Amino acid sequence: MALFLSAGIIVRCVLFLLIFFSIVSWAIILFKLFQIHRANSESERFMDFFWKSKRFDAIASQVDRFASSPLTVLFNEGYGELKKVVESNGASDNSAMSTDLGGIENVSRALRRATNSEITRLEKYLTFLATTGSTSPFIGLFGTVWGIMTAFEGIGKTGSASLAVVAPGIAEALIATAIGLVAAIPAVMAYNHFQHKIRVLINEMDSFSTEFLNIVQRNISGK
Repeated sequence: MALFLSAGIIVRCVLFLLIFFSIVSWAIILFKLFQIHRANSESERFMDFFWKSKRFDAIASQVDRFASSPLTVLFNEGYGELKKVVESNGASDNSAMSTDLGGIENVSRALRRATNSEITRLEKYLTFLATTGSTSPFIGLFGTVWGIMTAFEGIGKTGSASLAVVAPGIAEALIATAIGLVAAIPAVMAYNHFQHKIRVLINEMDSFSTEFLNIVQRNISGK
């Protein structure tokens, strides 16, 4: 704190910016940890429920129990599109699978739209983590360079290069690099972690879409 208070205005601005980046990054990290953990756990529960259930309408009546799972969004979109196709063909609920390949393509497009929407939702705010991880060290380095310039200017004015004169200015300068690394390292680690978790969820969504379409096609073909 003493180093911060004694630093010049430029270095202080750099430190304020880095502290802001760090605080926002940690808020995003905590939010994404909660969001992705719930998405994973509820997706597992939903898949267990999905395979134990025999009818789509029974599943649709219970999807609110798994609201945080991206798979429920895919199911709702796919089932909703399937119902539209059935209704447009004048079919009853009991013959809900007696649609044609055009209907299957509509369901497939609905699943793809839902997948893209969920990917966008899951990746929201990760860009800020990537920006923090890539730019904070350079912002801190800028503060350090500026602080060292100021320190050497002070040496020139005093005409003394003793340790007592040089050390405080160099310490003030280096704190900017330190804070930059403090902001960047957790952001980079969290970004890589979340990207891995999201890729797993994307694979699960792709697998679910394939299984959903296979079930519909098997019922259409009467198998």
